[in-house]
Amino acid sequence: MLKRIYHSMPHIHSLKYILALAVAVAIIGFGGGSSVWAHFAYLNRISELHEEIDHFDGEYRRDQAEIRQLMTNPKSMERIAREQYFMKMADEDIFVLSDDEQKSPTKASADEKIE
Repeated sequence: MLKRIYHSMPHIHSLKYILALAVAVAIIGFGGGSSVWAHFAYLNRISELHEEIDHFDGEYRRDQAEIRQLMTNPKSMERIAREQYFMKMADEDIFVLSDDEQKSPTKASADEKIE
């Protein structure tokens, strides 16, 4: 098949070299792990990783500031204990309010019948 294509081409030697060069560029440029497409994919991944680094760097700085605040201010430690761990003083009562909807008894029994 290639031989037939080769013989059907005009006998201009530079055309054959141009064709060989175009095939080589196509194979190198679009195939394999170091192709043009892979290069653009790598550049895209690098920019995503830089964004991730910036995000985590901001979180790190915020956490460091919070740690510094906890080490220096006992009121902030009390605030964290109350908000996150629901700790309370001996003479206090804590009420946790929720926005979740509660199932009504009639609706729950109707749902059980369907199953």
